[in-house]
Amino acid sequence: MADPAEEDRPAGRDGSATTSGPTSLRGPTSLRGLRVRLANLARLTIKELRSIRADPVMLLLVVYAFTINIYTVATGASIEATNLAVAIVDEDRSPLSRRIADGLTPPLFRPATVIGAAEIDPAMDAGRFVFVIEIPPRFEADVRAGRRTAVQIDVDATAITQAGNGTAYIRTIVADQIAETKAGREDGAAAPIDVVVRARSNPNLKSSWFTSVMQVINSITMLTVILTGAALIREREQGTVEHLLVMPVVPSEIMLSKILANGFVTLAAAGLSLVVVVGWWLGVPLGGSLALFLAGAAVYVFTSGALGILLGTVANTMGQYGLLAIPVLLVTQLLSGSATPLESMPAWLRIVMMTVSPTPHFVLFAQGVLYRGAGLGVVWPSLLAMAAIGAVYLGVALRRFRRVVFGG
Repeated sequence: MADPAEEDRPAGRDGSATTSGPTSLRGPTSLRGLRVRLANLARLTIKELRSIRADPVMLLLVVYAFTINIYTVATGASIEATNLAVAIVDEDRSPLSRRIADGLTPPLFRPATVIGAAEIDPAMDAGRFVFVIEIPPRFEADVRAGRRTAVQIDVDATAITQAGNGTAYIRTIVADQIAETKAGREDGAAAPIDVVVRARSNPNLKSSWFTSVMQVINSITMLTVILTGAALIREREQGTVEHLLVMPVVPSEIMLSKILANGFVTLAAAGLSLVVVVGWWLGVPLGGSLALFLAGAAVYVFTSGALGILLGTVANTMGQYGLLAIPVLLVTQLLSGSATPLESMPAWLRIVMMTVSPTPHFVLFAQGVLYRGAGLGVVWPSLLAMAAIGAVYLGVALRRFRRVVFGG
């Protein structure tokens, strides 16, 4: 009776089988055969982990991606209106115009600077101010008399996000002061209705709370694809994949070992990053279950690893793989909903991304779990979608892996 490990030995590049007899045509159906498969997978996974440990550049990339990269993006790439430079051309010089100037307070704005009308263009061309508010003569008198008047806001829209947010704040400040003046409450009397808005998941609307978690997701996507694909390309370039052709292993074991080893490293780094960098260093409260997030991340890592193997079977060299992975990663991250809402995309593009990419589903899953504290009963559709897309990726990647690497 043939050894089950030899029964499942793959064919060589010339198509000849490595064993003879009818038993070589059957897969391992016995319990012993399953144990051999699992033992092979464990040994190959340990081999991959040792390869990662022996590559200091790759380890440095993992550490950087889940620490300094997340911190700098979360604290440096702010989309909030903060400390904006604003000037006022006050041709009315009334109590109302002074209250508008006094309403431009830190941390949203710097103290308003009073300038003349002739200074507007030179000052904005020099980048001294993002906003210039022009208050016309007899402004308060027209407001009190109910006559039509206007306040002009000049905006330097080169910083488009801050310009848009800052304009909205200025319009609110001007409108509130006008409403109080028309109602005769400029003495500070309380309004009959006090509207208070409270944000549940992010009370202070700090962008770092959002961008830090989204950057963790981007790093998971990037490193899983890069590490798994690079592991395959490295063995093909160094010729060590030829050694696997004569070993009692099958293509699925080799491919799964690369996904498991590199996925484990990425998953462990992501978990530590959420606890240490996001939770402790940045002070972002994580409202949901970390265990549930890591379970969903494991499904996503497996899917992304299959994508990395698939790309690795298309490219022949590390350079080709890098050029191929860059556009794939850019598209999946930019159109994932982590940077811009999915609702802002064209309907056809949103359907395409939700069908072919697991990243939008993982973003929805992560936001539901970490921001809103959702449980499995809420986020299971996203998990199911990721698993379905991953099964397709895995099947295509295994077929390509057998044909390209084993010639079968």
